[in-house]
Order: sequence, then structure tokens, then C-alpha cells
Amino acid sequence: MSPITITGGRVLLPEGEHVADLCIADGRIAALDGATRGVRVDAAGLLVLPGIVDIHGDAFERQIQPRPGVDFPVPLALRDTEAQLLANGITTAFHGVTLSWEPGLRSPAMWRKLLDALAGGEWVCDMRVHLRWEAFNLDALDTALDDIAAGRVHLVAFNDHTPSILRKLADPVAGAKFSERAGMKLDAFRAMAERVAERAPSVQAGLDRVASAARSREIPIASHDDATIAERDGFRMRGARICEFPMTEDVAEAARAQGDAVVMGSPNVVRGRSHIGWASAARLAEAGTCTVLSSDYYYPAMLQAGLALSGPMGLAPAWSLVAAAPADAARLSDRGRIAEGLRADVILVAPEARRILATIAGGRLGYLSAEGAARLG
Repeated sequence: MSPITITGGRVLLPEGEHVADLCIADGRIAALDGATRGVRVDAAGLLVLPGIVDIHGDAFERQIQPRPGVDFPVPLALRDTEAQLLANGITTAFHGVTLSWEPGLRSPAMWRKLLDALAGGEWVCDMRVHLRWEAFNLDALDTALDDIAAGRVHLVAFNDHTPSILRKLADPVAGAKFSERAGMKLDAFRAMAERVAERAPSVQAGLDRVASAARSREIPIASHDDATIAERDGFRMRGARICEFPMTEDVAEAARAQGDAVVMGSPNVVRGRSHIGWASAARLAEAGTCTVLSSDYYYPAMLQAGLALSGPMGLAPAWSLVAAAPADAARLSDRGRIAEGLRADVILVAPEARRILATIAGGRLGYLSAEGAARLG
């Protein structure tokens, strides 16, 4: 791994912006304003920012299944996903892999394929597993517990989409989304969902076992789509200190009052609204209620959201939403900031164009644009 020196850029340090030379060696940030070594990158006029940490992203599903019933090999899909991540400045990605009772894209079989492909590949981006545990998927409980115990899971989130799926199946048009994703006829899928719903009396015990397994491995735990404060409190009692996509502002504010991280989607910021009519992430971020932004379903949104919020919030607080804060929530103390000794996750950004010229992940050059290549010395 060759040393890299980034010269003359506006480096975002924990104490603020500073024009400096940044030296990278052996995968770490070796020095600020040290002697130039190895490959030299002229960053004059550019922002030098900590790499983006995405703790909730499921856009990789579109690489596996770009159309209902059209699947591609998982290793190929992950290679394309990694290229997208690095081109968008994401140096750590928690893939939100749903372990559901649904056949097809979110099935236990796909779960195994994804974990095997991640373990078997050599990646520049640090790609991790965010287990989205579907509460009614009790048939796969042992699978989840075994993979948590084996260290193949890096974040656990509690999901419960079964009631909403059942409601939507009453509408043939809305229901077709789920049946086509599962590769089933609508009537057969509806019958399966109704059988699964009969497991309701055993769901809470399953949640308790998953939470206990995660706590024993000291894995961060999140709750997802909390509808009420009482629901959020119940998950906090299980150890969930991350509140993902709370459904109301009251829930988000209650989570923050308890010191929990509150995660919302970067697409919400970029588009100016939620795609399903929930609260404005930008407004809640400016108010300090939303503390972490994720890619949710669109990787390019994280860079754009962080830079867009730098206007009203300032660069350091805004960029923390996509770097330092998600790293802290995920208990990754070696990244999310630029400081000597930390993992060398760094991106070079043209501030006016809001465009990435280079991404360095773990000290390795993972992405370089044509403009970035012209700056190599």
C-alpha cells in the first residue's frame, strides 16, 4: 500500500477547516503537514473530508434484482455496489439486509448468499452487514442467532413489516409489489402472509432472543419505523440506542431526550421531503433532533445532503451527520474524522460542483475521476 500525500486542500479537522498537507501511510492518517511521501495529490481549492459512513442502505437490492423476477449473481451485484459506494464517497457501508419470511429477494437463502459473497470478496470499501430482522420470521431465528454469534453481523435492527404488508395485500396493485418481489402469485403470497401473521404470540420472545444475542456480542441495536414513544421505549429496554426513521416527531424527540441516535434518510434532505410523507429530515437535523443521515435507498444523496446542510448548519456539524455521528452510533471509533492515527478514509470534493474527485478508503485509492487523475503528481 503506497503512501499518499494530499497537498493544499481545505481539510476538515475536528476543530474546523484548516489548509494542510495530509499524509497517509499503512492505511492510517500518518501526519498533518508532514513530509511529502509517495503518490502526491494536489488538492488546492478542494475540500478534504472524512469518508462517509452509511449505517443504513439497501440500494444494493436493485443490483441483485433490478426488475421483479430478474436476479443477478450476488458477487457481481456487490462489485457494482462497491463501485457506486466509492464513487459517492462512502467508505464504510452497512448493507441493510432484510432477513424476512418472504421468498426471493429478502429470503433466508438470499441472506446466506449475501453473507457468503461479502466474506469471500476483497473489498476496498468496508462493507458490513446490517441485519434487518423481520419480527415474524421465526423460522429463521436460529439462522440469525448463529450468524450474530459468529461475528457475521455488525448491526441489528428490528423491523416489523408484516402488518403493513397484510394491509397492502388487500389492494391488488399494491400487493403485486410484494408478490412479484417474492416470485409468487398474489393469492399464494397473501395466504403465506396470513399464515405468518398467526405467529404473533411468539414474536416478542423472538425479539428478546435476538436482542440478547446482539448485546452479548456488543453489536449496536436499532429499532425501525417506531410509531409511538411506548414502542420506542420498549426497544430501548432491549438495548436499541439507535432510532431509525421514527414515524413522528414526538418519537424522534423522545429518543433524543434519552440520548439515542436518530437516523433519517439523506434522500429526504435532497428532495426536500419524505417519499412517504413523514417529517422533513433537514428541519429536524437543523434542530438537532436528527443526528445521523443514511443513504436509505440512494447512495448519491449522502454527499449532497451533507453539503446542502453545511449552509444553514456549518460544514463541521453538517458533515458530522454523514461521518462522525454514524461512526459513533455504530461504535466505530477509528473513523468518521480526520486525525492522526485514525483509519485513512478521506474524500476530495470540488465544493462548488459538489462532485467527488477521489475516494481513499483504508489508505487505498478506491475511486478517481478524470479531474482527480489530472491532479496526481
